[in-house]
Amino acid sequence: MEASYKARKEAFVSNLSGSTIQDINAVSFVAPASVLLWSALQSRLSFFRPYGPAAFVTDFLLNVLAILFATTAYASAPLLLNILLITPAVLLFLTQPRLRSPQKAKPPRKQSSQNDQSENRADALPIHPFLTTYRAAMMVITCVAILAVDFRAFPRRFAKVENWGTSLMDLGVGSFVFSAGVVSARAVLKRGVTGAPKAAFLTRLAAAGRHSIPLLVLGLIRLWSVKGLDYAEHVTEYGVHWNFFFTLGLLPPFVEVFDALFALIPSYEVLALVISVLYQVALESTDLKEYILVSPRGPDLVSKNREGIFSFLGYLAVFLAGRGVGTRIIPRGTSSHTSPQKARKSVLLGLVLQVVFWSTLFFFNSTYAFGYGANIMVSRRLANMPYVLWVSAFNSAQLFFFCLIETVFFPEVHRTTDNAGEAERTSFSTSRVLHAFNRGGLAIFLVANLLTGAVNLSVNTLDVNTPQAVLILVAYSATLTGLALGLDKANLKLRL
Repeated sequence: MEASYKARKEAFVSNLSGSTIQDINAVSFVAPASVLLWSALQSRLSFFRPYGPAAFVTDFLLNVLAILFATTAYASAPLLLNILLITPAVLLFLTQPRLRSPQKAKPPRKQSSQNDQSENRADALPIHPFLTTYRAAMMVITCVAILAVDFRAFPRRFAKVENWGTSLMDLGVGSFVFSAGVVSARAVLKRGVTGAPKAAFLTRLAAAGRHSIPLLVLGLIRLWSVKGLDYAEHVTEYGVHWNFFFTLGLLPPFVEVFDALFALIPSYEVLALVISVLYQVALESTDLKEYILVSPRGPDLVSKNREGIFSFLGYLAVFLAGRGVGTRIIPRGTSSHTSPQKARKSVLLGLVLQVVFWSTLFFFNSTYAFGYGANIMVSRRLANMPYVLWVSAFNSAQLFFFCLIETVFFPEVHRTTDNAGEAERTSFSTSRVLHAFNRGGLAIFLVANLLTGAVNLSVNTLDVNTPQAVLILVAYSATLTGLALGLDKANLKLRL
C-alpha cells in the first residue's frame, strides 16, 4: 500500500471522539424496529411463508440493509428511519388479526407409555427465536461496520474513539463479546439439567483451550496478513500485534478459571463486577492507566500490546455479565406451579431488572450523579468499568426489546408445553436471514474480514463518493447474506 495513502487511512480512523449515548441508541434501535416490522408482516400476513423472491428481498431489506442505511444514508436522521419502520408495524398490529403459526396435524391420541411422554416433554432449554434474532443482529451490524468504517459515507462519530468517549463501533465490539457470553450459558445450564457431574478443572481447561485454537489461528492469520500486506492499522486500538481474534480466543480458558470461583460467588454478574472494580481500582490507584494510554512502547511484547492485554480484563467481565443474563433467560422456567405465560413474564421482568441494575451502576459510575457519582469517562481502549456497565445495560435492553416483540407477536412460541410442533413454531417466528447469520457466525465473520481487506486493497475507499460507497456496501452485505443462506441450506453450523 502506498505510504501516503496508508497514512491517510490511519489518520481517518484515529483521534476520534465518538458521539452521545442517545445518538447511538437511536441508530441501534433500528434493529428491533426492523424485527418489529418483520414480525408484524409474518404474524398478520404470513408474508414470509412460502419463502419466495419477494420474501427474501423484504427479509434482506429489513434485517440487513436497514442497519446499513441507519449507519450511512439515514445516519443524520435515525429517528426518521425508526418511524418509517415502526409505523406500518403498528398499523398491521392494530388492523389485522393474528394468524396462528402453522403446525403439523397431531395424530389421533392414544394411550402413551412413560417413555413416550418423556420424549414429548418440552425441552428445559429451548431454542428462543428472540435470542437467535439478537445474536444475528449483532453479527449483521458488526459485519456492516467493519467495512463501512473505511468509507466517508460512514460518519466518523460512529467509528472507534481514541481514548475516551462512546461510539457505535465501541459498543459493537463489547456487544459481540456479551452475546457470546449469553449463549455460553447454555452449556452450563445443560450440565445442571442432565445432572452430569462436573468435569475436573484441568479437563475443562483443556477443552476450553481446544475451543480457542481456531480463533487464535485466525488471529495469527490476520496478524500475518496485516503486516505482510502493509495494510493500514490503528495501533492504539489493541496494540502492535494484538487483534480482536486473540481477545475472543483467550476468553474460554479464562472463563473456566473464573467459573471455578462460581462456588464461592454464585453469580456471574457479581463476578463481572468484582473483575471490573478491581481493574478500575488498579487503573485509578497505580500508574497502569498512564502506562496503557501514553507511555512509550518498549521492545517487549507486553508494552507493544498493552491495550489488548489489559483491556482483556474488561472484555472478560463483559462476557461473564452476558453469561449471567443467559442463565436467567435460556431456561424454559415452567413447572407444575409456573405456567408458560408466567414464566415468560418472569423473563421479561428479569431483563427489565438487568437493565435497571446495569444502567443505575453506569449512571453512578460515569457521572457525578447528584454529587455521589465517580464521574469516570468510558474508555473502550481500556475496557474500563464504565465501558463494561454500558455494554451490559445496552445489551440487556436489546434482549428485552427482542423478547417483548416475540411475546406480543408470536405467543405460541413460549406457550408450548411439549415438543410437538415446537420446531415449526420457532421457524415461523424467526427471520430466515437472521437464522442463517446466527448459525454460520464464525464463517461469516471470517469472510467479512477477508472481504473487508480485499475491498480496501482494491478500492480507494477514502475518495469514493457516498452513492458509490453505499453500492459497494450493499453488494458486500448481499454477498455475506448469500453465504449465510448457503451455509444454512447445506446444514453447516459454524457459530462463534
